[in-house]
Amino acid sequence: MPEIGPYTLHAVETGRFGLDGGAMFGIVPKPLWSQRIEPDAQNRIPLSMRCLLLVGDDRVILVDTGVGDTFEGTEYQDIYAVDHDTATLEGSLRDHGISPSDVTDVVLTHLHFDHCGGSTRQTETGPAPTFPNATYHVQERHWDWASDPNPKEKGSFLSETFAPIEDAGQLHLADGDGPLLPHVEVGLVHGHTEAQQIVKVHDDATTLVYVADLLPTTHPLPPAWTMAYDVRPLQTIDEKGRFLERAEDSEWKL
Repeated sequence: MPEIGPYTLHAVETGRFGLDGGAMFGIVPKPLWSQRIEPDAQNRIPLSMRCLLLVGDDRVILVDTGVGDTFEGTEYQDIYAVDHDTATLEGSLRDHGISPSDVTDVVLTHLHFDHCGGSTRQTETGPAPTFPNATYHVQERHWDWASDPNPKEKGSFLSETFAPIEDAGQLHLADGDGPLLPHVEVGLVHGHTEAQQIVKVHDDATTLVYVADLLPTTHPLPPAWTMAYDVRPLQTIDEKGRFLERAEDSEWKL
């Protein structure tokens, strides 16, 4: 497993789901994007919900949490083709010897349900934090944005996936770019949603960047290939272009 600074890094598979290919590729015509990935009969493309786990320095840090059990038993499980047959968040953590109570920090890039749904779980008394001993790190600007959502993103921000974190006293609201934890810093981008934080893990030799929905898959690498979900597509184009140029120049791992 790769090591950066004090941490051993692991990719954590949390399951798969599907989103409409047209929404994922925006103005790109289907004859072009379907050459790269084949949609199903309902025009959905398959997507992995892959999170990042850092273990070391007396910390267990999880970056994003997938969709979790947010849609379990609802029609949305079928609409979004949520598939936990091959992997779940807690099962994958268990494969790495990690229990929910071991996690010390959860860094949420943003609060769309496919990135933060696993942050809470259903209990007999309602949703509760999945990781009882963790501090959850969210950008303050993004928290405010998600707590009073605009009409375009309202369906992506589900309060039951993040409000219990604040209720439990486990929320840390970060303020802008910069260091967040030892050898971990964040940078903000605003095209996909307000104050999404991309996560950089670094030491003197290596930088790895968890890019979240600035680059949701390997397919939309051309800067102009933006998602219909982006609230500011022109800003996404600018942010993605500058990021890819810097990543290449600095030899970052993505």
